[in-house]
Order: sequence, then structure tokens, then C-alpha cells
Amino acid sequence: MKHLGKFFLLLVMLLSMQVQAAVVDINTASASVLASAIDGVGESKAASIVAYRDANGPFSSVDDLANVRGIGAATIDKNRANLTVAVPAKK
Repeated sequence: MKHLGKFFLLLVMLLSMQVQAAVVDINTASASVLASAIDGVGESKAASIVAYRDANGPFSSVDDLANVRGIGAATIDKNRANLTVAVPAKK
């Protein structure tokens, strides 16, 4: 019985933990990955992010997503913890 109480406590602790989404690099992710990783962004907007990146070069910060038509500050702020930009290696 004593072990059952510990097991129950451990189970409750595990279930109460928030699952962290994987951090996605907006400079390397495909449109399908972006669509699934960014809440409020579907396939069409994700394709726009990739097209913007292809036309203008890599994003220097997550905030640069605001330069993509249809992506606003609220969407960026809501997803900021799950997004990153890789720092390119200097030559």
C-alpha cells in the first residue's frame, strides 16, 4: 500500500507537467514543420514564411517574422518560446 501512494504521487506529478514543444529554427524549418509548430499559422502562411526567407535571406530574430504578411506581433509573442533563429557561422 505504501508503494501505491508513492506511485500515485509520481503519476500525478508527471501528468501535471506541461509538455514542452520542440524549439523550431525558423531559418531552416520547412513549411510543413512551421505550420505544425506555430500556433495560428497554417500551410499557406508557413509557405509565405519560407518564400520570404528565400527572397530576403535568413531571419536575424524571431521578431523579423512580423515582416511576413499575415504574421503579427500577437502570433509571434504566443509562439516565441517555441521559435529560434540559428546564428550562422562566420567565415
